Amino acid sequence: MNPGRLKGPFGKPEVRAPTARQAALFDHTAIVERGVPEAALMENAGQRAALIVENLFPEGRVVALVGSGNNGGDALVCLRALSAWGRRVLAVTVGSRPRPDPVLHGWEIPCARFDAAGPEAAAELTQVLADAGVLVDGLLGTGIRGAPRAIHAEAIGAANRSAVAVVALDAPSGVDGTTGEVPGEAVRADVTVAFGWPKLGTLLHPGREYCGRVVAVEIGFPPPEAGDWARLATPGWAHQVLPRRPAVTHKYDVGALTIVAGSAMPGAAVLSARAAFRCGAGLVRVCASGHAAEVLGEVPEALFVDAGDEGALRNAVERSDALAIGPGLGTGTTALRQLKQVFRARGSRPAVIDADALTLLAQGADGGTELFLSGKTIVTPHPGEMASLTGGTVADVQGDRIATARNFAAAHGVVTLLKGAPSLAAGPDGRLLVSATEGGSDLAVAGMGDVLTGAIGSFLAQGVEPLPAAGLALHVTGRAASHDGMGAALMPSDVVQAIPAALSEEGDGHTDLPFPFVTFDQRHPT
Repeated sequence: MNPGRLKGPFGKPEVRAPTARQAALFDHTAIVERGVPEAALMENAGQRAALIVENLFPEGRVVALVGSGNNGGDALVCLRALSAWGRRVLAVTVGSRPRPDPVLHGWEIPCARFDAAGPEAAAELTQVLADAGVLVDGLLGTGIRGAPRAIHAEAIGAANRSAVAVVALDAPSGVDGTTGEVPGEAVRADVTVAFGWPKLGTLLHPGREYCGRVVAVEIGFPPPEAGDWARLATPGWAHQVLPRRPAVTHKYDVGALTIVAGSAMPGAAVLSARAAFRCGAGLVRVCASGHAAEVLGEVPEALFVDAGDEGALRNAVERSDALAIGPGLGTGTTALRQLKQVFRARGSRPAVIDADALTLLAQGADGGTELFLSGKTIVTPHPGEMASLTGGTVADVQGDRIATARNFAAAHGVVTLLKGAPSLAAGPDGRLLVSATEGGSDLAVAGMGDVLTGAIGSFLAQGVEPLPAAGLALHVTGRAASHDGMGAALMPSDVVQAIPAALSEEGDGHTDLPFPFVTFDQRHPT
């Protein structure tokens, strides 16, 4: 599949990511309480899925695995539409469905049954799939709990062994729509068509790896009421949050950031400072010990402050709009002393706390209480640092990343950006932002966290509130990392250089960058 063939804006200002239960409850509310006909939702879902199949995979026979529930009904509507447009189609029913099926409205389409587990039936299905140009997965949907039963598992296995492109409806069969867990066999899709909203489980690992690209489509749901649904950091959302400069302004008016760094790894401060400037900060000061000045000369735009001079350090903090504390700071006595000085001078200024500063806090550094009591703080731990801060283990953190981030944020009154796949940011009030960019192992390079810290600090200095600042930085750096498709060759400095390209897409959603992991509002094929 060529992701570049996806057309249309993906600039929705707010995109939610419900759990499977939240999505099911909203389905019920829309149908029972708001009067939306269930048949209309299924018709719209199938038609939109058909548009995507026709747009992305215009050649060959379309075969659908059709389950007994609504997901199977969506698949049949999809086949009916494609057949009406002249495509060759075949429905393979797995489990029981009525004949003739009411969703077909009398339209005749070829059907086959896969209703018995075993090697002979699996071989027949494999032969059927060998003649397909694309497979539509309408088997199980998002409500599955536990491993698929034998007949479904065999159908999924046959689909995965085939070389055919796969379009999954709502979620790949076998992927938990809430947790992303894959307890048994699961369809490996090239594209997942999400009806209404991407389901949370399709954004979380390991389920995310089975989804390919996620394309969310409107099918006629009414707007949901406010709730604790997760939100996605998307181009349209970023466009709403991104600070805008007035026509006439001054460097002090558009954000002065002070980076409190160290001398052992001055490159960390260089990356943070460059990212801060690229994200729009008007002035950046870097506080480090004297012999780091030579390396910091690589960023001539930044002002160097000798962190060993207590008066100069205090003055830099007091003249800033926001602080970024931790890049290359170190964990020795000098770093601890500087941390205390910064805390005493900080006042109510917003701050992002990263790297070694988190280690010092986890070790019980003085000033931690004052830090956590501030309502304008973002902490950015990776799973190991999160485990140290909570007194748990990495396995505890990774076992429920969302709950870990939300609980820590609520307990300490800070925004908690938990790095990982995907990275996510939780606010003290329970709000959650999840990155909709590719992310992944390409970002597992020393220095990427320093770029993120600089970006967050820059947005804080420009007046963005902590949770949106965290989500905006995740989005911008994640999109920048996609630039040029460097893969494992990607370096943090490449991300910094690509930030302008990522920022340039914050309009109607059109961009020369590769499409993000989640896209929206597919148009009719042309």
